[in-house]
Amino acid sequence: MIVLTVVMGALVGTLLITAFGQGATREPSQALPGPASRLLPVGPPTPLTVALHNGLRIQLPVAQSRVTAIGYHSSGDGALPLTPLGRQGNEGALSRLAHKIFGGGGGGFVYYQLGGGETAALDVGALPGTDVYAPVDGTIVGISDYILDGRAYGSRIDIQPSAAPSLIVSLTHLSPDPALTVGSTIAASSTKVGRVVDLSGVESQALSHYTQDAGNHVAIELRAAANLLP
Repeated sequence: MIVLTVVMGALVGTLLITAFGQGATREPSQALPGPASRLLPVGPPTPLTVALHNGLRIQLPVAQSRVTAIGYHSSGDGALPLTPLGRQGNEGALSRLAHKIFGGGGGGFVYYQLGGGETAALDVGALPGTDVYAPVDGTIVGISDYILDGRAYGSRIDIQPSAAPSLIVSLTHLSPDPALTVGSTIAASSTKVGRVVDLSGVESQALSHYTQDAGNHVAIELRAAANLLP
C-alpha cells in the first residue's frame, strides 16, 4: 500500500511538472483530411453514434472525411445534456493520468470540450457547403429561420425522433435541402437535410481552436417536445 502511494505520488508529480513546464498543448483530431480533399464530392456518412441521451442515439450528420472537429458546450432554452462518445482530446492532466492508470476515457474518435463541462450543444465541424444528413430517424416537425442579432442566417430544422417522440432534435447553422418539408420522414445517416452555412463573420466559433479553418459547423441540440410543439 505504501509503495503504491509513493508510485502514485511520483506519477502525479511528474505529470504536473511536465504539464506546467511545457505549457498547455492542443491535441489534433484523428486522421482528418486536408482542406483540399474536403472539397471532393462524397456520399452520406457511415453510421456512427457520437452521442447519447438515455436510449436515443445521435448519429454523425456529416461524412467522416468532411469532419474538421467535434465539440460540446453549454446552451440555453432548456437544452438537454448529451453523453459524448469517443475520447476527449483536451481533458485535464489529472484526468489523463487517472485514465492511464485505471482505464476509461473512451476510444476511437476525438471530441473537445468547448469551455466548461456542459454538453447540451453538439457542434460537428465542416466547411460551408458540406452536406448534412439526419442524425436520427424521425419526422420533420419544423423549419424556421435561425436568427442572430435580428437577422436570419440559415435555418433551424426540428426533428421528432421515432425512438423518442417526447423529444425534439434541433439542427442549426445550415440551409435546408429544397426537398425537405414539414412532415417529411427521414432516416439517420441517409436522408440529406441541408448544407453547412458560413457564420464565421457573425459569431465567434469556439470550434476554430481545434480546426485549421474558421470553425464552421452544424449544431445539434435536444429538448423536450412539450417545450417546442404547439
